Amino acid sequence: MVALDSEDDAIQRGESAPDFELPGVDDETHSLSDFDDYEALLVVFTCNHCPYAQAKFDELNHLAGEYGDLAVVGINPNDAAEYPDDSFERMQELVDDGTIQYDAYLRDESQAVAREYGAVCTPDPFLFAGGESGFELAYHGRIDDAPNPDDEPTVMEMRDIVDRLLSGEEIDDEFRPSRGCSIKWTDE
Repeated sequence: MVALDSEDDAIQRGESAPDFELPGVDDETHSLSDFDDYEALLVVFTCNHCPYAQAKFDELNHLAGEYGDLAVVGINPNDAAEYPDDSFERMQELVDDGTIQYDAYLRDESQAVAREYGAVCTPDPFLFAGGESGFELAYHGRIDDAPNPDDEPTVMEMRDIVDRLLSGEEIDDEFRPSRGCSIKWTDE
C-alpha cells in the first residue's frame, strides 16, 4: 500500500463548496443545502477499507458528536466493483453498527463530486465556513498530526481549527496535507 498526500491544487480557501446530490446510507438523497443550518461543514472524502481512513473514524465521530454547529459529512468515492468493502451496503453496515457516526455518509459512485473538490486520497478533509453566500472553504488539510494509521496523534489539529472557526476567527492556517490511500478511480 502506497500512501498519497492530499494536494494543494484542490479547491482553494474562500472558494464556494461545490454542490452535490448524493445518496446517503439513511436512504435519503443529500445536497449541500441540507446542511445550511450549520455554521460549518466538514466534508471528508473517505472510505471503508483504507487503514488511513479507518484510523480517523473515531476522531470524525468525535467531531460530529461534539460540535452542534458543525456537520461532518463523509463521502465515499471509491470504485466498489474493484474494492467491494467500499460498497454502499458495507457503508450502511458501518453506520448501523456504530463504527461511523457522521451527520451523513454519502456515496459518490460517479466520482464527479470527488473530482470537483479536487480530492485525491482517503481521508481528504475540506472544512467550510457557512455564511450568507453559502459555504466557503476555510481549510483543506489533515485531521491530526498522525501521518500513519498506527501512529498516535498528539495534536488534534482539526478540532483546534473548528474551535477557532466557530468562535469567529479567520482561519489562515497553512495547508498541511492529509495522508491516505489514493481514491480508487474507476477509469484508472
